[in-house]
Amino acid sequence: MGNGSETKFVQHLILYAASAALSCLVLFVGLKHLDPNHEASKKALEQKKELAKRLGRPLVFTNPYEIHGQDVVACDVVNPDHIDVKFDSIGGLDAIKQSLYELVILPLRRPELFSHGKLLCPEKGVLLYGLPGTGKTMPAKAIAKESGAAFINVRISSLMSKWFGDAQKLVTAVFTLAYKLQPAIIFIDEVDSFLGQRKSTDHEALTNMKTEFMALWDGFTTDRNAQVLVLAATNRPSELDEAILRRLPQAFQIGIPDRRERAAILKVILKNEKIEVGIDYDRIANLCDGYTGSDLLELCQKATYFPIRELLNDEKSGKPSTEPRPLSMVDLERVIATTTKTKIAASE
Repeated sequence: MGNGSETKFVQHLILYAASAALSCLVLFVGLKHLDPNHEASKKALEQKKELAKRLGRPLVFTNPYEIHGQDVVACDVVNPDHIDVKFDSIGGLDAIKQSLYELVILPLRRPELFSHGKLLCPEKGVLLYGLPGTGKTMPAKAIAKESGAAFINVRISSLMSKWFGDAQKLVTAVFTLAYKLQPAIIFIDEVDSFLGQRKSTDHEALTNMKTEFMALWDGFTTDRNAQVLVLAATNRPSELDEAILRRLPQAFQIGIPDRRERAAILKVILKNEKIEVGIDYDRIANLCDGYTGSDLLELCQKATYFPIRELLNDEKSGKPSTEPRPLSMVDLERVIATTTKTKIAASE
């Protein structure tokens, strides 16, 4: 009789435990589906895995704003192995490239050399400025490639939010994730549109975002071990806020290339193209006085259409060709003689 009572008690206990476990499971599943952030959390986990795969390194500790806050950081982080721009891909700027290597790349690649004393420390802010089309973003990409640092391309449109206070959290996410991915470079193109001079007419949300950005930036400047660099580019350095300029102690002007630099840029642009032997790069460079790197690229792109036009004309006249002829010196001279630089055309 006693054994039967004990058996019933155990059965009731098991049934109660199973019922309790089922109730907890139902409650957990119900609350999970009622959670307004359920889909966002699921998407964040997927983006976290994709970002870790893209960067080739695991992301252990991340918060929702770092991963799925308007897809800001996950979409803007670039694996340095996926960047195809090196210093060898940049024509000219030899002195600037040497300085950038010593001040920026070397501390990121050899941090142990800069761990002795307080004066020898890596730079936390570098400004690249110059006229439009001079190629300010190319040194930024080359720095990330040569240093092996994660490249975070910050866009102001990604940091803005319709919710008050979200902008500060998104700015914080950029810095915290950069710290976790270090060595890392936070790149801001057209920085004057984001961190320009503060005015009384600025919206409170924009002012708070600027303040948050500078406060977090100061945190990295006081941490000697942080391998995080803020790299900014602009063609209007005079419009930057004074506090921002103080945080960018190293500034490099990417100016209009001279004749020697123009010749070097042309050699880089036409390096892997099908061209005739014996092109006089110095002569072309002389004819392109005042051209920027972007202008030279446009020049070469227009010149490559001449061989294609000749091939199409041959086909129309019944002389089919297997492939376009090589680019010639005459093609480049024809483009120079028949086109006007964008800046001159705009002023006219």
